[in-house]
Amino acid sequence: MNVEEMISWAETPLFWVGAFTVASLTLWLLYRLLTGFRIWVLGNGQLLSPKLGKWAVVTGATDGIGKSYAEELARRGFAMMLISRSQEKLDDVARSIEEQFKVETRTIAVDFGKTDIYSKIEEGLAGLEIGVLVNNVGVSYPYPEYYLHIPDLDNFITNMINVNMTSVCQMTRLVLPRMCERSKGVILNISSASGMYPLPLLTVYSATKAFVDFFSRGLQEEYRRQGILIQSVLPFFVVTKMTRIKKPTLDKPTPERYVAAELATVGLQSQTNGYFPHAVMGWVTTKLVPTSIVIFLGATMNRLQRTGYLRRRKLREQKNGQSLKTE
Repeated sequence: MNVEEMISWAETPLFWVGAFTVASLTLWLLYRLLTGFRIWVLGNGQLLSPKLGKWAVVTGATDGIGKSYAEELARRGFAMMLISRSQEKLDDVARSIEEQFKVETRTIAVDFGKTDIYSKIEEGLAGLEIGVLVNNVGVSYPYPEYYLHIPDLDNFITNMINVNMTSVCQMTRLVLPRMCERSKGVILNISSASGMYPLPLLTVYSATKAFVDFFSRGLQEEYRRQGILIQSVLPFFVVTKMTRIKKPTLDKPTPERYVAAELATVGLQSQTNGYFPHAVMGWVTTKLVPTSIVIFLGATMNRLQRTGYLRRRKLREQKNGQSLKTE
C-alpha cells in the first residue's frame, strides 16, 4: 500500500474522530455556559424561604459574613436564632434585625472555643422548627506564622479546632435530626478558599477549613436523598474584621454582596465559592495552576505579610518604650 492509498484509507475514520471530538468539545462548552448561566444569572429563585422551617440559626452572627447571613435570611422572612460569644453584640444585632425586618429573634451567648456549651445550645433550640443552619463561626491566625512560632501554641490549637471544626460537627448533630424528620432543610458550612489547598503559615487554619469542606460534601451525599441540602462554601477574601480588608473591590466584596450571591447558589452547587469572581479564581487555582505553584505563591505572600506585621509590631513596641521613658 502506497502513501496515497494509506491516506485515502484513513481519511474517513480520521474525519469522524475529528468531528466527534469537535462535537464533544462544543457540547461540553455549551453545557458549561448554560450551567454557569443557571447558577450565576438565574440563581435558585425562592428556594430559601420559611417553607423550609420557620427558624434560621446562624453561628458567629454578630460580625462580617455571619451578620450578613442573619440579615439576609431575616429579610426572606425567617425568624432568627443568633449564636455568638458576646451577649451585648447579640442584643444589638437582634434589635436591629427586629426593627428592620419585623421578625422574631432569639440569642444564645456561648464561647465556641469551649466544648461544654452544646447542652445550653440544645436547650435553646428545643422545639424550634429550623429550616436553615449557617455554621459560620470561625477564627484564624492573628498574623501568618510558622507553626512552632505561634504564640501559646497548645491553646491556639485547641481553640481553633473547637471553633472551626467541632462547632460544625456539633451544631449539625443538634439540628440535622429534626430536618430529617421533616425531609427538608439547608445547612451551609462556611469553609474558606484556603481549604482548597494547603496554605503555609496559615497551616492549621487551612487544614480546619479543608475538614469543613470534606465534612460537608460527605454529609451531603449521605443525606441528599432525605431532602436535605448541605453546602460547602469556600469564599476568597471578603471585607471583614478577620481579613482586615477595609475597601471592597470586584474580587473582595462586602459581606452583604457576597452573601446575596452565595445564597443564590444553594441547591445548585454542593460546593461553591459563592461569588462569580471567586468562582473564576477557584477554577484558575485548582484547574489551571499546578498545586505546587499555588502553595509556593501562598507561602511567599504569607511570609511577606508576616515580615510586615512583625516589623510594625517592633516599631510600636519601640514607640511605646520611648513613651514610657519620657513619662
